[in-house]
Amino acid sequence: MPYVLLAVGATSLLLAANARRPPRRGALVVPGFFFGWLTVELAPHLLVAEVAGLAWTAADGGLDGRDVWIGWVGLALGLAGVAGTAATIAASRKTVVTLKDSGVPLELDPQNAPRYPRSHLVLPPLCLIPRRGVRVDRNIVFRQEGRLRLKLDVYRPKEDGRLRPGLMQIHGGAWVIGDKREQGLPLLNHMALQGWVGFNVNYRLSPRATWPEHLLDLKHFLRWYREHAEEYGADPDFLCVTGGSAGGHLAALVALTANVPEFQPGFEDVDTSVQGAVPFYGVYDLVEPGPLPIPFGKLGLMQKHVVKRPFDKDREPYAKASPVTYLRRDAPPFLVIHGSHDSLIPVQEARRFVERLRDASDAPVLYAEMRGGQHAFDVFPSYRTARVVEGVERYLTGLHRQYAEGGPPSVPDEVDESVG
Repeated sequence: MPYVLLAVGATSLLLAANARRPPRRGALVVPGFFFGWLTVELAPHLLVAEVAGLAWTAADGGLDGRDVWIGWVGLALGLAGVAGTAATIAASRKTVVTLKDSGVPLELDPQNAPRYPRSHLVLPPLCLIPRRGVRVDRNIVFRQEGRLRLKLDVYRPKEDGRLRPGLMQIHGGAWVIGDKREQGLPLLNHMALQGWVGFNVNYRLSPRATWPEHLLDLKHFLRWYREHAEEYGADPDFLCVTGGSAGGHLAALVALTANVPEFQPGFEDVDTSVQGAVPFYGVYDLVEPGPLPIPFGKLGLMQKHVVKRPFDKDREPYAKASPVTYLRRDAPPFLVIHGSHDSLIPVQEARRFVERLRDASDAPVLYAEMRGGQHAFDVFPSYRTARVVEGVERYLTGLHRQYAEGGPPSVPDEVDESVG
């Protein structure tokens, strides 16, 4: 049993260390991300399991016998791991401060400001079930050409009313996996309860799809939205876009390539602009190296499965797939969100994008860097996810209010727009 206690303690310490300093390169990047993701966002659950595991193994003979010193070493390692997990929880508790410092209007209508249900934080799988008061229309076909059938799910209030603002959600998955049923659910449920209509949109995936077919599919959704939004209670003239990872990359592209004829062939006259964008932990520049020693476009995934062109011989498609290529003065307002401990897309990617977008755009660009946050932190409910979801809702509601009042988008004068 002392060796069991040693194993429990060492595992606890390794998880805490990985959460704080995840691997950035090599074969451990993906497993480091996976375990860090679970450790960070389920830290309270992990803390309970760690304490229970240490207490049980210690009481069941872990500190007895000839190798008692092994047990004491394990207990010491375990207690250090518990301290690390507690520090992870403390870091996530700074989420509200981060959002406020970023300029997100958390005090907008504070007496009516919604709160995310605590039950979802205790039992994260509850986010898969539509919340009370939310109606979900599933598998609506928005593009059909031959054998191609692309579908979306609609999240909206059960009660009918005036036309409501719309939100487009784009799932991630490295452009090769993912589905509308898996991502954006905490946000879309919450937004629907606050009077929004959310559209969780699928698009063709690589390797069957080749860039820019992913973006073309999403442009077809914008076309569909203009024609059918009112059928689902949404305002066809107001739509914001969000998404994470590959979805964050595509959300930024959707926002910055409004009305670019190349990406809407056959419906060039359709207005494909959006009124706001909230990309989560996205890739924004595939051509210039930055957070990684090589450009994102030079990764095997991009060359072999997504763009399917040799980077060194033909960089043009990679430039066209980079949101930074389309920075412009009339870009819509942005709220960029990224985790400081993201091991798949390092946080420096978001920082440099925000700097360049602020230099180019006349609209406000807010940046919220989640201290201790991993990649994909918002996929299931956690304390951090709950606070970010509430903040995104306040931010987008503020944009819609300004739109309804006929004024330009703005943020409070006291917002500090420095990156960091």
